[in-house]
Amino acid sequence: MSRRCMITGKTPVSGNNVSHALNRTRRRFMPNIQQTTLFSEALNRNVKMRLTARGLRTVDHKGGLDAFILGTALTKLDPSLRPLKAQIQEALAKKAS
Repeated sequence: MSRRCMITGKTPVSGNNVSHALNRTRRRFMPNIQQTTLFSEALNRNVKMRLTARGLRTVDHKGGLDAFILGTALTKLDPSLRPLKAQIQEALAKKAS
């Protein structure tokens, strides 16, 4: 399973451990990935996602999962979230009619 945030797209970054003697050894900085469940009000169900802590804050800032997904362009969404956007749009269209 990849270490990639579904919202922000953050991935591992490489760098160096630097000792007191300035010896450098390669290392990786891993993103803070959390397996979490977010509630979709339009679909009336929970959606499991792998997000960074920053991604959770972003979703909260945008007004929830539905507002974030509907407000983001399809090309900028993670490919695994694109079918979810279509489901949300379909559910909202049903409620409107």
